Amino acid sequence: MVNRVLTKEEKEKILETLKEDREFRYVLMGFLGFKELLERFAKLEERQQKLEERFAQLEERFAKLEERQQKLEERQQALEERFVRVEEEIRDLRRVLSVIAHRFDVLSEAGFREAMKYVVEEVLGTAKIEQWIYRDNEGFVYGYPSVVEVDIVVRDREHVLVEVKSRVSKGNVAELYRIMKLYEKVKGVKPKAVIIGGFIDPEAYEAAAKLNVEIKLVIKEKKLP
Repeated sequence: MVNRVLTKEEKEKILETLKEDREFRYVLMGFLGFKELLERFAKLEERQQKLEERFAQLEERFAKLEERQQKLEERQQALEERFVRVEEEIRDLRRVLSVIAHRFDVLSEAGFREAMKYVVEEVLGTAKIEQWIYRDNEGFVYGYPSVVEVDIVVRDREHVLVEVKSRVSKGNVAELYRIMKLYEKVKGVKPKAVIIGGFIDPEAYEAAAKLNVEIKLVIKEKKLP
């Protein structure tokens, strides 16, 4: 048997067919010993597709978990904010009760001052509160010789005289003003005067504006939403 050699045109025709005819290409590869490899390659492609599908499912589950976690974090934040508000309301309620109790002589002056010490810290932003005690022999404050006592806070070289009252009247404002002037005379330092109260008489605000005394409420005013 004589082996026939393909002509150039026949070779080009076969190559062209390989490019255009997929089925013919696979048949030829099978004859050339690639059939097994093609089957293995097809299985690998199938496995890869399944892995991609599984990966897509995992990504979807992960996205749902992230969304759920985000919702839980938002809920936790809302609960924390609500807890803070409740704490503030309880604290304010205790202050109101302290003011009322002191007003009706249920709570002593010492007990009231102890209950209000945290209010002073919040208003002035400091926890170091001292007391200034001075013998006023000239009767500068009360018109007769007496011992003057007032809380004082020194911060950033600023001297602040502080009085805490369950109810603030214009007389309380005038009293703190005279103590402020006495302190300035004795110490040679011009202090700031702050009076903190639970209930404020309207006349007290007017007197405070004229005498340069600052009034602060025991309970912070809440802004309406």
